[in-house]
Amino acid sequence: MLSREDIQEIIPHRNEMLLVDEAEKLNDTQAVGFYTVKGDEWFIRGHFPGHPVVPGVILCEMIAQTCCVIILEKGNTKIPYYAGIKNARFLSAVTPGDTVQFDCTLNKQKPPFYFVSAVGSVNGKPCVSGEFTFALMDGAEVA
Repeated sequence: MLSREDIQEIIPHRNEMLLVDEAEKLNDTQAVGFYTVKGDEWFIRGHFPGHPVVPGVILCEMIAQTCCVIILEKGNTKIPYYAGIKNARFLSAVTPGDTVQFDCTLNKQKPPFYFVSAVGSVNGKPCVSGEFTFALMDGAEVA
């Protein structure tokens, strides 16, 4: 299992934008990641007062970071950009104290594009799912 420090050796995200606590590449096409919602995160303050819920877009970012464990190698210099999201479904609320498990499967690759399906769940109950496309690019290629 990769720790936050290990994950930082694979993906460029840092500080508040590193949204995966642990991840593991199971094989060439599958990875699992975990995040425990503490309740004091920047994205949960004010969303919603008195009833804190993790925003769906943040759940998608957590999926993306887990997917990167499949498509990036340690020391990689490419940046993983979202290229598309299809059929995203937000199935149940994720709240402070929940640990979300993200199960990601690489379905197809045509570099620089990678096509992944993923499901996030809390205690076995799905909370988010969808199909995600990523493009691995040099920073200069995007500017």
